[in-house]
Parts: sequence; C-alpha cells; structure tokens
Amino acid sequence: MTKRVLITGMSGLIGGLLKTHLEDKGGYELTALNRSSVEGVKTFQSDITDLESITPAFDNQDVVVHLAAYLGSQEWEHQHSVNVVGTYNVFEAARRAGVKRVVFASSGSAIRGFERVSPYKEIAEGSYHEVPKDFDMITHEQVRPDALYGATKVWGEALGRHFSDEYNLSVISVRIGVVKKENKPLSVRENASYLGHDDICNMLRLCIDAPNTIRCETVF
Repeated sequence: MTKRVLITGMSGLIGGLLKTHLEDKGGYELTALNRSSVEGVKTFQSDITDLESITPAFDNQDVVVHLAAYLGSQEWEHQHSVNVVGTYNVFEAARRAGVKRVVFASSGSAIRGFERVSPYKEIAEGSYHEVPKDFDMITHEQVRPDALYGATKVWGEALGRHFSDEYNLSVISVRIGVVKKENKPLSVRENASYLGHDDICNMLRLCIDAPNTIRCETVF
C-alpha cells in the first residue's frame, strides 16, 4: 500500500536525497512543504513559522519527515523562529491532521558537547592513538548540546516526547551526523560523525516504515 509522506525542507541537501531515494524505492506518495517549489512533487509553498498557513499541507498524510531547519548563525532570533517555533508548528499541524508519525531531524549537535571530554574529544580531533581501547560503545546518551542550534534540537526531541505522550503521536527523532554534498568527509572532525548519502536515506526510510508499536524513540 502506498504511504503518503510529507517532507519539510525537501529543497535542502538531505531532503533532495531522500526524495530521490523514496522515488527509486517506490511505494511512497511524496508531498513537499517548502518555501520554494520542488520540481516533480506537489509542493505547499509556505514558511513553517506560520502555523495556519502550513496546516493544509498535513491533510491526509501518513508520515511527516521534518527536515526544515535554520543552519546559519547562532543568533537566537533566527534559531528561535525556525527551529523552536517552526518545529512546534510542524508537530501541532501533524496532531491536528491526525498524522500517524513524525520523523524529526534532530542532530548530533544535541550531544556534541561530549566532544569536550574523553574519549570523544580524541575521536573528534583524530587523535585515535589516544583513545582507550576498552571504552563502551553507546547507542543512547543524555543530551549535551554544543551551541544554540544543538539546544534547539534538544527542544525538538523533548517536544516530540510530549506530543507522543499527550496525543499518542508516534515520534522518531534522528540525531543526524555530518552529511556533505560531496558524499565524503572533508576534515578530520567530520570523520567522527560522517553519514554517507545511502546511510542517511536508508536510516530515514526505515524510520518512516518502522512498526506502529514505536511511540517515541531517539536514534543515532
């Protein structure tokens, strides 16, 4: 059965990669929520900072993949309007429309503050010979944002938990690492959390198609 998927920020790097990936896989009816038109896909042109204007895009959608974000300066006004207010608007519009699941694009920035301490500091710096051989590999970790952007992603994860608990919305937050247009890391730092194009697309697709029994998860 075809799954109806709304993607915010489809004109961005990851949004464009995911669009192509899902089209190639088949079985998905894609819609874009974007400030500019996306070629070949039904597009609702609107800004996520305006709740009422984006609401129609969510009608009859099964899953929302929320990729739109402000990645520029660390100025609070910009981070707040898009990454805080805009993310709330996406969750609220999904709730109103009866969407079954929101896949939220969080970020490794939500935990990047751990790079201030060992062994993550050495890994990020490329000092691999100084990394202890017996440290525990982890798949879940408490938050430690490195900047305002990371803090807004922590907000999004917490908001997802609230909407899951309060409104029974299935929410999967994905702490995305470094994704580059060139499809390769361009620095030692990027080696530590690099995600190839196939990896990020497969990861998001698996979140879209994950069992309905998943109510709220944060993965990376």
